Amino acid sequence: MFKGLLITQEDKKSVASLVELKENQLPEGDVLLDVHYTSINFKDGLAITGKSPVVRSFPMVPGIDLVGKVTQCDSGAFAQGDWVLLNGFGVGETHWGGMAEKARLKSDWLIPLPTGIDPKQAMIIGTAGYTAMLSVLALEKQGVTPDSGEILVTGGNGGVGSFAIRLLNRLGYQVVASTGRMEESEYLKSLGANEIIDRNTLSEPGKPLQKERWAGVVDCVGSHTLANACASTKYGGVVTACGLAQGMDFSASVAPFILRGVKLIGIDSVMRPKADRIEAWQRLSELLQPEDFVAIGEEIGLEDVVETAHKLLDGQVRGRILVKIHH
Repeated sequence: MFKGLLITQEDKKSVASLVELKENQLPEGDVLLDVHYTSINFKDGLAITGKSPVVRSFPMVPGIDLVGKVTQCDSGAFAQGDWVLLNGFGVGETHWGGMAEKARLKSDWLIPLPTGIDPKQAMIIGTAGYTAMLSVLALEKQGVTPDSGEILVTGGNGGVGSFAIRLLNRLGYQVVASTGRMEESEYLKSLGANEIIDRNTLSEPGKPLQKERWAGVVDCVGSHTLANACASTKYGGVVTACGLAQGMDFSASVAPFILRGVKLIGIDSVMRPKADRIEAWQRLSELLQPEDFVAIGEEIGLEDVVETAHKLLDGQVRGRILVKIHH
C-alpha cells in the first residue's frame, strides 16, 4: 500500500482526497518508479479543484510533473536506481500522475535527470521552468538577442513567468514584467526584472497596432494581454504564447503580423519531442544557480495539496510549489 491523492467524480463534481492505493491499481506502463517530488502547476490546480475539465478519466492521480527513482524497467531504457523526470504527455489528465508515492509510466515519456540538478531542484523547475526555457529557446532561435531590445514577460508572479524573468536576466536581456500584484514588485526585481508594469495596461481590449516597444514576449496569460503584446511588438519581433491564465480567447488583428512581420510562436510543453526536452533541461542545468531555487520554490506535503491548489487559482501563490512525496 502507498499514499496518493485521488480525484474521483461524485454527482458530476470532482473530489480530491488522500487515500491508500495498491500497486495493481496503477495504470499500464513499462517503468515503475518511486516518486520523490512533484509540483502544483496551474493545470494541476484546475484538476484538483474541478474548476476546469482537465481530468479526462476517473479516478485520477493528478500531477503533470514528477521526479523519481526507477525500481523496475521492462523496456531496458533505464536501470534500477536511475533518476528520471517527466513533464506532460497527458499524465495527471489521462494517465495517473505524480501525486502518489509510486507511478507506472511509459519509458518514452521519461528523460534522465540532468547532471547538475538534484531531484528537489528538478521539481522546483517542473513544467513551469521547462516551459519558460522552451519559450526563451524559441526567442533565441528566431534571432532575438539581448541587443534587440526589451522583452516583456506577462504573468510575472507565476511559475513560468518567474523562471522566464530569471533565465532572460541570466542571458543578459532587459526584462519588463507584467503583474496583477504590484506589491510583489521587489520579488520580480530580485529575479531580474528591470521594470514592473501593472497588468491592467495590457488586459483590456486595445488598438490593433500600438506603439512599438517589445523585441520579444513570453506570454503566460493569453486573451487581450496576448493581443496587446502582439500589437506593441517591434518590427520583426517574436511573441511566444505558452499560457492562458486570462483566457483561451485571442481577439486580435492580423496587422502586427502583416505590417510589422511579428512572429507568434506557440509553445507546447506536453507532447514535445524528447530531443527538445533534453536540450531545454540541459540549458536549465547550465543557467540556474543554487540561489534561484530558494527564491522561486516553496515546499509542502501531499496533505497540503488541495488547500494550496485553491490558493493557486485564487492568485495567492507566487513562484513554484514543490510537493515532497517520499520522506
